[in-house]
Amino acid sequence: MNIDSKLVRELAELLAETGLTEIEVEDGDRKIKVARQVTQVAAAQVAAAPVAVAAPAAAAAPAAAPAAPADDANAVKSPMVGTVYLAPEPGAANFVSVGQTVKAGDTLVIIEAMKVMNPITATKAGTVTAILVENAQPVEYDQPLVVIA
Repeated sequence: MNIDSKLVRELAELLAETGLTEIEVEDGDRKIKVARQVTQVAAAQVAAAPVAVAAPAAAAAPAAAPAAPADDANAVKSPMVGTVYLAPEPGAANFVSVGQTVKAGDTLVIIEAMKVMNPITATKAGTVTAILVENAQPVEYDQPLVVIA
């Protein structure tokens, strides 16, 4: 099989631009999969960004300010841009509901990005105190999805 290095580079650039961690392209018998791993250093840098964003929101709505930082600190955030789904398929029960106890690794939602369904799992055990997104809603990178206390 001939490897098209230009296509691989383009796919890698697309990963970087979109924040995705994996992309797969299939063309006849040829199948190319490009994946990257996100380091914890990058996650630490990204975690500082919402604090700066939350400050202007706090100035705009002082009554909501105390709840936002607490929710944000315990929120599972979107690792990518895409469309969030609360259930595995239309008509099925949601993965989680407010008040439900979850374990680390339990699926909370699915984010569809470029026709790939990516399960978003709980990072810790606890109780779901809030679901911050609606079914089939577009989400941005690092957007809070579910709060686990």
